[in-house]
Amino acid sequence: MIAKVNGFTLMGLNGIPVEVEVDVNNGLPAFEVVGLADTAVKESKERVRSAIKNSGRSMPTRRITANLAPADIKKEGSALDLPLAIGVLKSSGQLVADTDGIIFIGELSLDGSLRRVNGVLPTIISARSRGYSKFIIPKGNEKEASFVDGIEVIAAESLLSVIDHLSGLKVLESVKKCDFVAEKCKNTYDSDLSLVKGQAVAKRALEVAVSGGHNILFVGAPGTGKTMLAKCIPTIMPDMTFEEALETTKIHSVAGVLRDSDGLIFSRPFRSPHHTASTVSMTGGGSHLRPGEISLAHNGVLFLDEMPEYTRSALEALRQPLEDGDITVSRAVGSVDYPANFMLCGSMNPCPCGNHGSSDKVCTCTPAQISKYKARISGPLLDRIDLQVQVDEVKYAELTSDGRAETSETVRARVNRTRLIQKERFKNDGILTNADMGERQINKYCALDEQCENILKNAYETLHLSPRARSRIIKVARTIADMDLYDNIRPEHILEAISYRHS
Repeated sequence: MIAKVNGFTLMGLNGIPVEVEVDVNNGLPAFEVVGLADTAVKESKERVRSAIKNSGRSMPTRRITANLAPADIKKEGSALDLPLAIGVLKSSGQLVADTDGIIFIGELSLDGSLRRVNGVLPTIISARSRGYSKFIIPKGNEKEASFVDGIEVIAAESLLSVIDHLSGLKVLESVKKCDFVAEKCKNTYDSDLSLVKGQAVAKRALEVAVSGGHNILFVGAPGTGKTMLAKCIPTIMPDMTFEEALETTKIHSVAGVLRDSDGLIFSRPFRSPHHTASTVSMTGGGSHLRPGEISLAHNGVLFLDEMPEYTRSALEALRQPLEDGDITVSRAVGSVDYPANFMLCGSMNPCPCGNHGSSDKVCTCTPAQISKYKARISGPLLDRIDLQVQVDEVKYAELTSDGRAETSETVRARVNRTRLIQKERFKNDGILTNADMGERQINKYCALDEQCENILKNAYETLHLSPRARSRIIKVARTIADMDLYDNIRPEHILEAISYRHS
């Protein structure tokens, strides 16, 4: 008797339906799994065998053949354990139940309990788009699945509870739907802008960058507060929309870094990989084509502390995602697309010793060493960073000042206001921020009068800017105008944007 059970596998963020066909025939006892399964799927035979036995059922002492269709697509992970076990029980006559239209997802323990698996959220969303509406998943993935509309989800703790549910002996309740509440999107970081002493210009630039989603680079001597400023970015980032939270959670779910208790990511990601990070860890890939740091930073911040210390290949890999907002990871095993629309924040010293340009410290670097150090960040990558800000040394009087600086919450309120202006402006354009504008949107929303054009022309020729740099200056100026609640870009907005471009 052949039993057919529905499962799903993931290719990047896209779920692919897998029909698990199980046939139990007479012959020498054996359990074969075919259909281009990876090692984790092939090892499921032993987990299924022990789980069935420890759930009070018997493993057939005959020849068992399981086919994972379609056979030309590679299946990976342990999420097919549960449909395999259900298929064996149905094929051997130990389970009589209608499983048509139900998607089974879960990894089995040897005692029959169900363990949580990675990628349940993107799997369910992909399955829903294909017309499936009923799911049986592990209890550990319950919270993650509760935010998806229009489906029925059963969260089970063990194989035995799934058997009892399907048999009608003990029907499990469906998972209750959770509503997305924007108020939960509060920052969970310890930093706060009020703790940063001085640095008024850098703080202003930081607000401009976050308000428009622009990339920013801090240049300054060691100890001036570059890292502290960067760590304040997530505290002033705007509220996440449900669509942003869902897309971010999908990536983290696939990568296996999603916390069980939350179910959904409410805080914008802040990723800060060490400078020894490899190119693959930054872009994604490996044997299972997992998302990298730039995808994990999607809808959030990627912070590269001491940018010149990163490998050239890792830095250059950022260029295409910074332009397109996504990345295609291609390896011998396949090719997948991951979103990578992040805000890049970098920091660097002005020279290897860090004292170049200081008013009271002596730089020990030669001109050749300084030039070589700065050249570690290529011109094309630097051209994609909208704001390049000089972070000055803090005077002792500023450190001991009792003056109260603005809190992150105050700045965040202004950022939210500015982002709402952009959201309304781009509601029919498919983008959310000024930084995402293409030339078509720039021509439509960033008209410059004659005075602004003359200022920009003078800067273009004097600073030897590229056409890309010109476009990015206009985008930053549009953000500054939004912050000041102006419909049109004014000369002072252009001038401020230019001042951030040339540190």
